[in-house]
Amino acid sequence: MMKYFSKESILESDSFFRRNLINCLSGYKSLNLIGTQNKQGQTNLAPFSQVFHIGASPPLVGILVRPHTVKRDTLENILDTGYFTLNQVSPEFYKEAHWTSARWDGSEFEGTGIDPEYFEEFPAPFVKGSPVRLGCSLVETQTLQVNQTILVIGSIDHIFVDEKGLRADGSLDLNILETVTVSGLDEYHVGQKLGRLSYAKSDREVEEI
Repeated sequence: MMKYFSKESILESDSFFRRNLINCLSGYKSLNLIGTQNKQGQTNLAPFSQVFHIGASPPLVGILVRPHTVKRDTLENILDTGYFTLNQVSPEFYKEAHWTSARWDGSEFEGTGIDPEYFEEFPAPFVKGSPVRLGCSLVETQTLQVNQTILVIGSIDHIFVDEKGLRADGSLDLNILETVTVSGLDEYHVGQKLGRLSYAKSDREVEEI
């Protein structure tokens, strides 16, 4: 039996219930830890599930950030320095990744025991042990008028991938990498592969490759 919600009933529901329901509706989401550093050298680490592909030529990635109505260290560090890292999460440290969402007086790296790692002169910290790490520079930001959510667009300047999950055609085997996903706000998963399918054409059925 299907449970139906109208927009009116959603808006009239308990705020905790509404938040959980709406956050689950998009299904499984990617999970990344965003590493930043302010101009004084203070590092910051925060989990984000609103990270998505924008383009490959040039390589661009998008992040949605909640309205800048309160202090948001990740956003402010990106705006101040122009740099950030995206680090996928593995099962070995998913609890620590979740813990970074707490309010810390100092660096989340130090508080949770996650080790930072630096690459040459790139000014933002990577997460040591992450199977996929991106070093990005800020391209532009846009404020969505509908709810003041901020879209951050970054250029992908550096990529580090665990070789065991990199296929010859450039795609990633996320099963081998054991990339963690998230549903809602606090439930974590490791994906299970159903199959990889051939390029879809109308004159033939898809085949597993």
